[in-house]
Amino acid sequence: MTEGLDRDRGGSSPMTSYRKADAPNVPGVPVYGGGGGLLSRLEGRRMYSVEFVLNDYVQLRFDADEVPGPVTLNCYVWPMIESRGRQWREPDLGYADTLRSLTPGIVVSATERTGKGIRIELDRGAVVLDPTADEVFVEVAELMGPANFGWVVWRPGEDTFEHLA
Repeated sequence: MTEGLDRDRGGSSPMTSYRKADAPNVPGVPVYGGGGGLLSRLEGRRMYSVEFVLNDYVQLRFDADEVPGPVTLNCYVWPMIESRGRQWREPDLGYADTLRSLTPGIVVSATERTGKGIRIELDRGAVVLDPTADEVFVEVAELMGPANFGWVVWRPGEDTFEHLA
């Protein structure tokens, strides 16, 4: 997992990427040892948007209370959805509608566990990122927000997804 801070949101430079051990101490900017700290900041926020990007990945957007702008979770693998007493996977008929039905939903808990992946429990259902190795190409997911929110990237072979190496 790589964490850091986008130093120039409005410019053309890419996000600066830091390994945990190399992350700088920037006053006022959270840098977390593991995505759990940043992921848990979703708790109590409203997920208000689901956007499918070129049928390639999905973006989930959450309110950002402390500063203007959304908090975005880019899911580079299709999440499994738990809703209405069943599990929904991307090839299932009704998957997109079920994912959209989770909005507007409030995040009750957001956790990650090695070997279990990421789980975002909402008051309307749950979003689970726990891919198999053949479902991941480069990254599993990326969570980012406004400049002082920080960001984190989950990759196979690292931390929560170390079993996918």
